[in-house]
Amino acid sequence: MEKKTRAVSIGGVQIGGGAPVVVQSMTSTKTSHVEETCTQISRLAQNGCEIVRIAIPDQKALEALPEILKTSPLPVIADIHFDYNLAIESIKAGVHGIRINPGNIGSKKRVKAIIEAAGEKGIPIRIGVNSGSLPEEKIKEFGSPGSEAMVATLSEYVRFFEDQKFFNIKLSLKSTSVLETITANREVANLFPYPIHLGLTEAGTLRRGIVNSIAALAPLLLEGIGDTIRISLTEDPVEEVKAAWDLLRALGLRRRGLNIYSCPTCGRCEIDLEKLVKEIERVTEGIQKDLNIAVMGCPVNGPGEAKEADIGLAGGKGYGVIFSKGKPIGNYPSDELIGVLIEKIKEFPG
Repeated sequence: MEKKTRAVSIGGVQIGGGAPVVVQSMTSTKTSHVEETCTQISRLAQNGCEIVRIAIPDQKALEALPEILKTSPLPVIADIHFDYNLAIESIKAGVHGIRINPGNIGSKKRVKAIIEAAGEKGIPIRIGVNSGSLPEEKIKEFGSPGSEAMVATLSEYVRFFEDQKFFNIKLSLKSTSVLETITANREVANLFPYPIHLGLTEAGTLRRGIVNSIAALAPLLLEGIGDTIRISLTEDPVEEVKAAWDLLRALGLRRRGLNIYSCPTCGRCEIDLEKLVKEIERVTEGIQKDLNIAVMGCPVNGPGEAKEADIGLAGGKGYGVIFSKGKPIGNYPSDELIGVLIEKIKEFPG
């Protein structure tokens, strides 16, 4: 069940208010290395990223910001810690949103200065709380940096923003713990009407990070909690975007590009299915048609599964049958299968 939140706009991309869940990522380059950062943002955009966050840790990064903003195909959020002046100057430079943890900015006076600057420009602020950077007094009060401490900390920050009559905010509670992240976000979704950014902090490397992130995000998304997501990985951030779209597709929330699925193989398989599927994924990566593509490797379930897909391939020993809209269109030798499959995908309407 959808929990409808207030809408905020980041560079024209709506988050919350019933809008589809937005996919975002963060650059891993040094922001001061303008060319590398702009190249990475372009790659992210090409793979379906809709908003990008960049770190502004120092003056060099701040000086690079105008050129990045000029060339970025995506709305840019400046990620600021510790130095409130960097936030204010980033706002002046024209960023589309700000992410801060009010607890490490310093005094309320400094946080208020950021709020006022964002208010003048009409841009939203993401209030971010991570289990690894909670105030010591909150950890002592609740006995751990768990969900209770996270929610209490965030609640204080939200009330302060509301006292300043600033409501153009989105919320974020992240932990390395899957269960703490789920619990904290459920509670906050019931407390406040603001859009929520979902993710884990320090999720892990490619395999483990994806598993952890899906375990945390899927239950929340299925409950209608979460308006934008990032799957944080110790990996090329393009992989974060791909994983986010795979998750949204699996949950039936959004679709982008081909949905390629294949059987796990067994002793009946008479074709090098792993090699075949990887090559199909590689050569179809740029095709954005919303199609289900089945690549199957045995005569038991293969033909039936292939028929159910928009386009299907059922492999055999030295050959394969290709289906389109449930009907077989021919038998082809193994070395022709990929070429024929690509041709049929391109011919398929949509």
